[in-house]
Amino acid sequence: QVQVEESGGGLVQAGDSLRLSCTASGRTFVSYAMGWFRQAPGKEREFVAAISWSGAGTLYADSVKGRFTISRDNGNSMVYLKMNSLKSEDTAVYYCAQYNGTLYYPLDGIDYWGQGTQVTVSS
Repeated sequence: QVQVEESGGGLVQAGDSLRLSCTASGRTFVSYAMGWFRQAPGKEREFVAAISWSGAGTLYADSVKGRFTISRDNGNSMVYLKMNSLKSEDTAVYYCAQYNGTLYYPLDGIDYWGQGTQVTVSS
């Protein structure tokens, strides 16, 4: 059974940094691309960032490009989202997701989701 679990959310001030972590178990971690999505109150879930199986390929939403960095540690089956220069509009529940293959296309090609972790940015 595949399990995806996020951690690291919290309440921060605008301009602060935060790092989210995600672990996935139940199948060979290195064989799958990973991604982060978020859902703000009253809005649909949206793509934030994704990383290929090897870490060589990454993709970011325009709204976070230059501020967020996705990375992975295949030896420990972990994926991270480092968020810098946080803004109030980054407030959302952040979800970690495992794709159905080694690459992150299509962007909604998700097999498994985590439960989500709340990030709240106060201005």
